[in-house]
Amino acid sequence: MAAGMPLSFCGDKAPSAYGINDGVLNNGCFVDALNLVPHVFLLFITFPILFIGWGSQSSKVQIHHNTWLHFPGHNMRWILTFLLLFVHVCEFAEGIVSNTTMTSNHLHLFMPAFMGFIAATTSVVYYHNIETSNFPKLLLVLFIYWVLAFITKFIKLWKFAEFGIRFKYLRFCITALLVMLYGLLMAVEINVIRVRKYVFFTNPQKVKPPEDLQDLGVRFLQPFVNLLSKATYWWMNPLIIGAHKRPIELKKIGKLPIAMRALTNYLRLKDAYEDQRTGEDPDRPPSIWRSMYRAFGRPILLSSTFRYLADLLGFAGPLCIYGIVRNLDDDNNDTSANKNMENYFRVYFMYTTELLENSSVLAVLLFLALVLQRTFLQASYYVTIETGINLRGALLAMIYNKILRLSTSNMSMGEMTLGQINNLVAIETNQLMWFLFLCPNLWAMPVQIVMGVILLYNFLSWSALVGASVIVLLAPVQYLIATKLAETQKSALEHSTDRLKQTTEILKGIKLLKLYAWEDIFCDSVEQTRGKELTSLRTFAFYTSMSIFMNAAIPIAAVLATFGVHHFLTSSIPSPSQAFAALALFHILVTPLFLLSTVVRFAVKALVSVQKLGEFLQSDEIGDDSWRNGDISVPLDVGKKHLGMTKAINRKQPMRYQMDNYEQPSRRAMRPTETEDVAVKVSNGSFTWGNNQLTLSDINIRIPTGQLTMIVGQVGCGKSSLLLAMLGEMQAIDGRVYWSNKNRNSVAYAAQKSWLLNATVEDNITFGSPFNKQRYKAVIDACSLQPDIDLLPFGDQTEIGERGINLSGGQRQRICVARALYQNTNIVFLDDPFSALDIHLSDHLMQEGILKFLQDDKRTVVLVSHKLQYLIHADWIIAMKDGSVLREGTLKDIQTHDTELYDHWKTLMNRQDQELEKDIQQDSQTTLERKTLRRAFYSREPKNQMDDEDEEEEEEEEDDDNFSTTTSRRSKIPWKMCGCYLSSGGFFMVFLMISSKLLKHSVIVAIDYCLALWTSTNQTAENLQNGTAANQAAAFLQNGTAANQTAAFLQNGTAANQTAAFLQNGSINFTDISPQPEQDVYYLHVFFVLCAAGITLCLITSLSVEFLGLSAATNLHHNLLNKIIHAPIRFFDVTPLGQILNRFSADTNIIDQHIPPTLESLTRSTLLCLSAIGVIASITPAFLVALVPLAVAFYFIQKYFRVASKDLQDLDDSTQLPLLCHFSETAEGLTTIRAFRHEARFKQRMLELTDTNNTAYLFLSAANRWLEVRTDYLGAVIVLTVAVASIWSGRPGGGLVGLGLTYALTITNYLNWVVRNLADLEVQMAAVKKVNSFLGTESENYEGSMDASQVPENWPHDGEIKIHDLCVRYDPMLKPVLKHVNAYIKPGQKVGICGRTGSGKSSLSLAFFNMVDIFEGRIVIDGIDICKLPLQTLRSRLSIILQDPVLFSGSIRFNLDPECMCTDDRLWEALEIAQLKNMVKSLPGGLDAVVTEGGENFSVGQRQLFCLARAFVRKSSILIMDEATASIDMATENILQKVVMTAFADRTVVTIAHRVHTILTADLVIVMKRGNILECDTPGTLLEQEDGMFASFVKADM
Repeated sequence: MAAGMPLSFCGDKAPSAYGINDGVLNNGCFVDALNLVPHVFLLFITFPILFIGWGSQSSKVQIHHNTWLHFPGHNMRWILTFLLLFVHVCEFAEGIVSNTTMTSNHLHLFMPAFMGFIAATTSVVYYHNIETSNFPKLLLVLFIYWVLAFITKFIKLWKFAEFGIRFKYLRFCITALLVMLYGLLMAVEINVIRVRKYVFFTNPQKVKPPEDLQDLGVRFLQPFVNLLSKATYWWMNPLIIGAHKRPIELKKIGKLPIAMRALTNYLRLKDAYEDQRTGEDPDRPPSIWRSMYRAFGRPILLSSTFRYLADLLGFAGPLCIYGIVRNLDDDNNDTSANKNMENYFRVYFMYTTELLENSSVLAVLLFLALVLQRTFLQASYYVTIETGINLRGALLAMIYNKILRLSTSNMSMGEMTLGQINNLVAIETNQLMWFLFLCPNLWAMPVQIVMGVILLYNFLSWSALVGASVIVLLAPVQYLIATKLAETQKSALEHSTDRLKQTTEILKGIKLLKLYAWEDIFCDSVEQTRGKELTSLRTFAFYTSMSIFMNAAIPIAAVLATFGVHHFLTSSIPSPSQAFAALALFHILVTPLFLLSTVVRFAVKALVSVQKLGEFLQSDEIGDDSWRNGDISVPLDVGKKHLGMTKAINRKQPMRYQMDNYEQPSRRAMRPTETEDVAVKVSNGSFTWGNNQLTLSDINIRIPTGQLTMIVGQVGCGKSSLLLAMLGEMQAIDGRVYWSNKNRNSVAYAAQKSWLLNATVEDNITFGSPFNKQRYKAVIDACSLQPDIDLLPFGDQTEIGERGINLSGGQRQRICVARALYQNTNIVFLDDPFSALDIHLSDHLMQEGILKFLQDDKRTVVLVSHKLQYLIHADWIIAMKDGSVLREGTLKDIQTHDTELYDHWKTLMNRQDQELEKDIQQDSQTTLERKTLRRAFYSREPKNQMDDEDEEEEEEEEDDDNFSTTTSRRSKIPWKMCGCYLSSGGFFMVFLMISSKLLKHSVIVAIDYCLALWTSTNQTAENLQNGTAANQAAAFLQNGTAANQTAAFLQNGTAANQTAAFLQNGSINFTDISPQPEQDVYYLHVFFVLCAAGITLCLITSLSVEFLGLSAATNLHHNLLNKIIHAPIRFFDVTPLGQILNRFSADTNIIDQHIPPTLESLTRSTLLCLSAIGVIASITPAFLVALVPLAVAFYFIQKYFRVASKDLQDLDDSTQLPLLCHFSETAEGLTTIRAFRHEARFKQRMLELTDTNNTAYLFLSAANRWLEVRTDYLGAVIVLTVAVASIWSGRPGGGLVGLGLTYALTITNYLNWVVRNLADLEVQMAAVKKVNSFLGTESENYEGSMDASQVPENWPHDGEIKIHDLCVRYDPMLKPVLKHVNAYIKPGQKVGICGRTGSGKSSLSLAFFNMVDIFEGRIVIDGIDICKLPLQTLRSRLSIILQDPVLFSGSIRFNLDPECMCTDDRLWEALEIAQLKNMVKSLPGGLDAVVTEGGENFSVGQRQLFCLARAFVRKSSILIMDEATASIDMATENILQKVVMTAFADRTVVTIAHRVHTILTADLVIVMKRGNILECDTPGTLLEQEDGMFASFVKADM
């Protein structure tokens, strides 16, 4: 455009330009002016409304979202508007380009287009505002606008047609498109009027917002927002930015919309599943695949469509690069193109193909294509993920309903183990969900690959196929690697499970290990297992790095192969445009092939999962409820009147969320015919557990109403089975069970194996019934639970169950009985409630609970028991033998009719009475249980009562916890931890990784740069030789009149031949010039060397990262284990066991397997982005200016995202656990749930838990989409700036422009990975931080001031102990527990120490081993101060027997002598002394017999005796017994005492007494009080002082 040209609307000065002699409409300029009118009209009207009117007009329905309503045709309108905007941009571009070719300025060519663009934008903003405020009358403005625009454009089109301007010209095509779009928009507007009737109709339609949006709890707005917000996840902004200020909690993410809830989806899937059951073939199992397709097929198809669109748009990148680079080269060489001056209406008309030869236009097109491609791709991801989540919810609900109907025999006969069910829930459903996520890839990838190969062939003919085949052939290798990875991961998992088991044992018995100085032996055994695990991990690391290597090296290899072969075939090199288009295509092709192996693997897994699911859904169910109604023929729809029950669950929600009517057991109709005094009656019943053997046969019994019925008999005679048969859990082969009409709603049932929920004690007892304080109190007293509840940290609000606090068997059983008593049911079944209780509790429960509490309420009680002494209380007795009823009647009846049985019972009762007396003498079991419970809680006094690790860690950091510090800390990247991690990997590995990474990326850049130079030199040489080549290439594009470049490419058969000809031309000419081939060969060599170097470096980097991770993992675990095992005992009192174990399980696993790949991916994507930016900046420095705002935007995006992502990840993890627990819980307690008839409540709970977890997961994936859309748009902007900068800035060579654009395209792929990996790494570094926090613990001082060699071999030989002014404390922060204690113990003396709890007895025993902090005074043993000795020496020379017997899994030999120092004879001798020899001899393997974990296969007494034998094996002259007889019965205790007196006659024995009578025979008694010695003398002397402490103890104990 000449500078001096005046701007005038119609261009020419000549009056004819404005003349209308030929008729008004025949003046083109006037028609264009007419086109301006509608746009101006719209802007004039809407602006005032937009700026003024929204305050007054608000919606009538009070709603917190401004997204609540869509007019009909909402999405259609948005799509059309976007198209309209795009066409306006094209029109504007065409106008500008045409204008440049003419002598004067014609504003009318582009001005209307510009105004149209603004008007279209305004129209959509205006529409959005009208929609949110629900004021449709204002839409009339838009309607008028569309009509006007349609008319004016139509006139223009008609005029063009009249003058014979047709599709050959671009302006005609654009005008035609606009006419179509305006017409369609008009139709949309008419449709709104038709549906909403807001004008021209008398009664407009009243509209209510969707149900979800009336519910303020729904925060997931994706389905309800407008199209633009849907595509860019704009509605997520407040959540993600808000996360920066305060963490996202469950409240913040609210509930799921109805359509996504598990119940909705379950009904969909179930209908699809049941519909397949046909009449003609009822037994054929329905196909799960088909039902999944029917229920969720549509969204998957939608997602696949998006995916196809995205993939096709992906090819726009290479094509536009091709066009831009070629055009630039053409412009450089050929400026004198003769422009044909087509002169209708005195203005220039452009050919359709001409536009695509303009590089700037191509750059804009490339930008739009990228934006669209990314939007479609993210939409496709989102749809599949949402569908996957819906599917998972549906499957979980389906499995759960099946679990509730599983036949009990399945569970007990082991056909369906708990493990299998847990796997179904945790693994199989997730496999299917993941398969669904990857599903669209399955059919999109082949299309992508085929398209890519076709385009490559077009660019480079045969040589391209060689490159492609390299990629394709290496795909199976990838698959192989992937399967290998799965295998090694499995073996690593097995070893790590073993290691964890060992670690747990060590930590549980840590006190013993320290006292016996065995830490190192056990530490080594763990290290050994860890070694095996590391071997698997090494293989794993190797395969992972191979996989990474393949991914990085394949494109290099493909490029090398392609250009090498091309040079070989044609002895020339392709032009820059072709070379870089090919390069971009290779980048596109690698991704699907890399993913293909993963997808195939998941598909295989999904097939297996579906098979397992199918088997599970086909397994046996319990019989229908109908027979309980006394009559099998009762139709099933009898009891639809039970809706009242579900209403009670949740009044706030509308009815349709409930499980409603859905699958509730039908209630029975009233049947007045039965007699009232019988609650349950079984007539000639035979029942089986489903294995065709009769368990119960010929059963005829009745249970009288309101009375106590006892069922007795030997073990295994079918007592429990009889209860379950009455409850309908067994299969009835014959006979009936009749329930009297008011009874079978619900039966309170306490099973033999106690079953607790993961809930508070109170919830476990009330079990869904309303809370009644008085009743609750009565039940707790009857079961004597109050003392136990008082011990719990939060009373009855303490969580118990699997994840809560471990209670003992008796405590669990009493809670289950309490649950049965508390329920307000007519019938109570108690299955052996006394089995785990000691005698006092049983009596109390019988008297208070059963006889008083239940009988006062006139409830029918059925009690199964072995305790025959309670038979006298029974109103009715059923005696069983071998699965049938032996006798039935009252005790009197049996006494008269069956004297034999009665006498048998009498003898048994006497025996039980004797046991009873013995029982009363010793400390009752319950007190013991309570003691262990107390010890479990109060051993960790000062610090956290709640062992919440994170709280603890927060305390350390947040000294000045004001608002700003939390905010800044939440967004900081934990660099310190990364440093710590890398340093534990070792300096050499870090150096190797960093240097090889940098080298690799430089080489990759060099390869591409070399390619650019090589192709460019050729291009210039060729242009000098052959001027026609460029024209030929230009002609090749203009060959067809097709509007679309791609279409031209593919439709045009000659294109390939022409390209070939074009290249041959070049090569013929090259033979004339001498230097060229040499230069080519030189480049080829350089290229080859660089590629080889690149491939090798890929290998080195991938290996170095993985092995860096491995060495870090090795060192961290090694240090952690050593630190913890050598920590002082105080550490274990203060730190909860679970917290330490977490470091060894979850955190170690993250460090082993998750950090290395994340680190690799992060460094790779970061370096790729940086090298790309470097390359671009060096080619077009102007780009750096644009980089600043982009970098700022990127910084904020990643900063906000990382914080939000971390929170959502935590939410997802924390909501998953309760869900899995609920499943395993239900499977364990099936009989109880069904007896209580609480299925509906449990289903409701399951649905809530599933929905909560799904909400968290959905938000997490939506946040990922939020990030990716934003980084992708940033990437697109980068591509645009690069293209524009290289086109307008002094034009570097085509090759370099191609290089810049190719790199800009890779940035778009890697930007979001940088952020995602940063976020992941941040979460994973928390594991390193936790491990690191333990690495700071102080170790015990193992050295001592004496050398081990200075200690005599046989020390302590006499066993003389002097205690001088001893002061002891557990921690420098705490008060002393022993104050100035003085004592003298002669060699060989037997000393007893007694005192109340907390008087310092045990602390004294620990002081002998230097386990506590001796800060004043000293203990001298045989002349040596123990504080000077190395700990190892001191502890290995003394022996101790602890209060709690500790055995380790392994052999008996290992437990007695882990150091393997002793001969077998010595071990047998020790066992004989401990009275265990005969028992051990009888075991298989003798000394090598197996001891299970914790010694569970021996009784407590036997375990204590083993500990005695262990102390004896170590021939030490000093033995300390710390309350060693507290947990054993009288008989064993007597043995112990005898042994100590005989076997240890010549040794010094210090006994810390729990019961005073054990030390009456001692030589010396020390009585302690509050850390001081109160009395110290012989027992005889002390007993004479009647007011003395010792005497009072003895009196109390007698």
